[in-house]
Amino acid sequence: MKAAHKTLPLGTRIRVTNKNNGKTVDVTINDRGPYVPGRIVDLTFGAFGNIENRDAGVIPCSYVTI
Repeated sequence: MKAAHKTLPLGTRIRVTNKNNGKTVDVTINDRGPYVPGRIVDLTFGAFGNIENRDAGVIPCSYVTI
């Protein structure tokens, strides 16, 4: 599973937690972004589907490096 982050080094592994339901997904940073103010991480479609209904679009989340 992959994700984008503005400043974390490429290859960094993080655990993203959906604050609404507590579900988590482990991803590897492989891209830069997101470039929308207020957003911290951009998950791939597959990774997002593991923690939320894909129709949701944007959710509150947190992350830690693993």
